[in-house]
Amino acid sequence: MKNKIFTKTSTSDAHLYSNQDLRKLLVPIIVEQLLSSLMGTADTMMVSNVGSAAISAVSLVDSINILVIQALSALAAGGAILCSQYLGSSNKKAANESARQVLFVMTVFSVTLSAICLLFRGPLLHAIFGAVETDVMTNSQIYFLFTLLSFPFIGLYDAGASIMRAQNNSREPMIISIISNFLNIGGNAILIFVFGMGVEGAAISTLVSRIFCAVVVIYKLRSEEEPIFIKNYAAIRPDFSLIKKILFIGIPSGIENSMFQFGKLAIQSTVSTLGTVAIAAQAMTNILENLNGVAAIGVGIGLMTVVGQCLGAGRKDEVIYYIKKLSWLAEAAIVISCLTVLALTKPITLLGGMEAESADLCFKMVIFITITKPISWVLSFIPAYGMRAAGDVKFSMITSCCTMWLCRVSLCVYLCRVWGFGPIAVWIGMFADWTLRAIVFSIRFHGRKWLNHHIID
Repeated sequence: MKNKIFTKTSTSDAHLYSNQDLRKLLVPIIVEQLLSSLMGTADTMMVSNVGSAAISAVSLVDSINILVIQALSALAAGGAILCSQYLGSSNKKAANESARQVLFVMTVFSVTLSAICLLFRGPLLHAIFGAVETDVMTNSQIYFLFTLLSFPFIGLYDAGASIMRAQNNSREPMIISIISNFLNIGGNAILIFVFGMGVEGAAISTLVSRIFCAVVVIYKLRSEEEPIFIKNYAAIRPDFSLIKKILFIGIPSGIENSMFQFGKLAIQSTVSTLGTVAIAAQAMTNILENLNGVAAIGVGIGLMTVVGQCLGAGRKDEVIYYIKKLSWLAEAAIVISCLTVLALTKPITLLGGMEAESADLCFKMVIFITITKPISWVLSFIPAYGMRAAGDVKFSMITSCCTMWLCRVSLCVYLCRVWGFGPIAVWIGMFADWTLRAIVFSIRFHGRKWLNHHIID
């Protein structure tokens, strides 16, 4: 069915998106994000049954994988913002050409990353994680080999899914993601528990599920019923004027996301010196913290499409309206999610077969997160999604990188190495980061200077 693309109406007080339109856009994104995190939790629980070395290896390697995934996601988002603004201005031809360039950029970038990681796989792991236990490093080498091969497929899926969401089609990416996640979990169950392949089995099923996502989303983009469709992929050639616009948004956002992951790697390096118990507890806590934030992140992802189309239609007042409205929605999602995850933490650690000491440490950290996250997380993230969609990416990058290194990394390392704190220091630093970001972004949002950027002609 052809998706509704919104254009400026003749009624001055009519909103570009009705509540029903917002539900159609946001609900599939939230479901997709939530299910992906739930499947990630189930995935980790399966791997944790293989042993502490296996779960530690997956946690360490995923720190690198997430770095790549976030960089690819940021680039794709840059292209999606461009597409949504062109659609908001009713320029479908420019939107289609922008989509073709997004696919081109994502393919080149993801293949290059995969090749670099393949060539320097061993030295990279040793340089980041140092002298971890031998069995952990062995499992890390295996897991990284298969997951790095999936980077080009992640890039293609991110590009295709972002293009679909830019035209208010969030349902099909959700369906693709749901099927992919169940393929991944089913593959894990067979390869780990039936064939006893351990970490290797988990990595192979992840690779297969990502190939599935890329193939299906690229096929779906061929549909001429949609405002944006791409049929002749082999004929795509670089258009450097459009690529420049995509990179203008994508590179700062990619640097911001990547610096976050570099910070996490620095933190992980510190946590890895605390022993296997701390590593396992921190790994599970990371997953649970991601789980209690996915609904709100889904709101933020949807907000970028809303802001992009509003700006394309020349409706700046509605940009402010929707950022405020969806921030309240995200706050409700955070509170509900935090309480739900807290209630499920002990059953999850039990089902995951975690050692008692690691499980207890994980539960204490989740309590701290449940108290602190609703205080400052929304203001530190959701308005920033909207401001990035308006092209205010450099300010967001500089602010986020500074607060992350000042609070999240430096404070964590200081508390661990000087005062002897355990992994709880990670979350103390995280809360300090969220709080400082919330203050800075709130001031920026109310100043309105970020509305003066121009992405499209």
